[in-house]
This record gives sequence, C-alpha cells and structure tokens, in this order.
Amino acid sequence: WRLRQSVEDDAAWAETHREALELKEALEAELRPLTDAGYVAAVRRRLGRIETRRSRARRKKEELGLEGRERGERAAEREAGIDEWRAKRVRQVEEKKKERELKAAADSVLAEVRKKQADAKRILDILCALEKLRKLRKEAAARKAVHPPPSSDEIFQLHVEGLRKMIKKRSELYDAEERALRVMLEGEQEEERKRERENKLKKQREKLEEQQREVEFIMFGDPELPSNHPLRPFRQYYLQAEHSPHVLVQIRQEWDRYLVPEDHPDGSFVPHGWVFPVPPSHDTWATALGQSESW
Repeated sequence: WRLRQSVEDDAAWAETHREALELKEALEAELRPLTDAGYVAAVRRRLGRIETRRSRARRKKEELGLEGRERGERAAEREAGIDEWRAKRVRQVEEKKKERELKAAADSVLAEVRKKQADAKRILDILCALEKLRKLRKEAAARKAVHPPPSSDEIFQLHVEGLRKMIKKRSELYDAEERALRVMLEGEQEEERKRERENKLKKQREKLEEQQREVEFIMFGDPELPSNHPLRPFRQYYLQAEHSPHVLVQIRQEWDRYLVPEDHPDGSFVPHGWVFPVPPSHDTWATALGQSESW
C-alpha cells in the first residue's frame, strides 16, 4: 500500500528511491571486504591464531588438571602411607606394652612360686630339725629312765609323714608352675629375639632401598619434577607403563625379545646388574676421564 502510494506521488517516490540507493551503497561498503582475498586470508589467519590459543589453553588446562589429579593421588598415597605407619606404630607400642605387662606379671608369679618353694624347703628343714630334737629329748629321757609310750612315736611319725607328703605335693605343684612360667618366658624371649632380627632385617632393607633411591636420583633425577620442567615429558613417557596396562604389555613384549641365551644369534640377554663403562683404551682418553672426574 505504501509502495503504491509512493508510486502515485512523485516526491515520495524520489525520496524512497534515494533512501534505497543509500542503503544499497552502505550494504555494498559492508560487503566489499568480504570479496577481498587479502582481507579474507587475514581473517582466516586471525581465526586460526584464536583457535590455536584456545587449543593451547585447553591443553594447558587439561595438563594442569592431570597434574592436579596426579598431585592429589600422590598426596592421598602419602597420607595413606602415613596413616598406615601411624597405625602400625600404635599397634607396636600397644603390643610392647602388653608384653611388658605380661612379663611383669609372669615375673611376679615366678617370684611368688619361688617364695613358696623356699617356704616348702624351710618347712622340710623344720620337720627334720623337729625329728632330731625329739630324738635327742627321747635319749635324754631314757637316760633318766623315762620312756614314752610307743603310741606317741607312731602318732609323731604319722603327723611328720603326712606333713612331708603334703609339702611334697605342694613342691611338685610349684615346680610345675615354675616350668610352665619358664617355658612362657622363654617363648616370649624367643619372640622378642625374632622381632629384633626382623627389625634388623627391615632396617637393612630400608637402608638398601634408600641407597637404591639415591642411585636412581643420581642417574635419572628427581622423580617429583614440576609441571614446567623440560624433563617432565620424558619422565612421563618412561613411566607411562605404570598408568597404562596396554603400554605395560607392549614394553614387556619388547623386553621378552631379549630373554634368549647369551650365544643366541638373534639377540642378547638383559644384564643382571649395572652396566659400567669399559676401561679407557688409550692413555690420552684416560687423562681426559681423569680431568672430567676432577671437575
């Protein structure tokens, strides 16, 4: 309707036509750079740089996230190791405390048993002394023509024999208790000696492991490398078998190729120890080695 009205009105048509031309020129000015090959190439290069920066940022973010997870896993492993060591130490302290208490109780019981044995021996000595004393008094009375009735001798002997039997049974019981306590104490002492041997072997093993770690540190560097360290990618490459079963199988397969006899023509066996350099074959080379070692 507006267009029909503008066509009928010459002035309105001229104004509309002018506005259309201006809009056309503005659109052509906006679209003109898109037809320029140089401009399009520059825009593409700029977009490529933006995409590269974004990709680099994403990779860095992923690496930081992986590094953070690795740090978290290592921290969790260290915390678990510390908790395990602490619990082990607590158990060891409690076991030693119980052993000391048990040994003290056994020593106390053994001392009591020995005291009872000494008391039994003393009672036997007293009975022997009573028999001797009665015999002396009986002889003294006989010299004075005083003779006690035979029944008194029988009663005295019955009482003495009864006491001897009772004390003998008690002594046998005390001896059995002493033997049992000695066996228990000897078993505890053997356990203590066994633990001491195990602790000694453990310390020796820890010392060897520490020496091995020092050697690996000297040869391969610090295992805890920072994220921006230039050797970190190489270390991740050589340790990837610890995180990937497929890589572990592949590396094991490659190593298995060397599991052949020494004289096999297709390979050589893996050395059992460290591979040390051969002695220098020339005096000049030996001098250079001596200088490098002195540095």
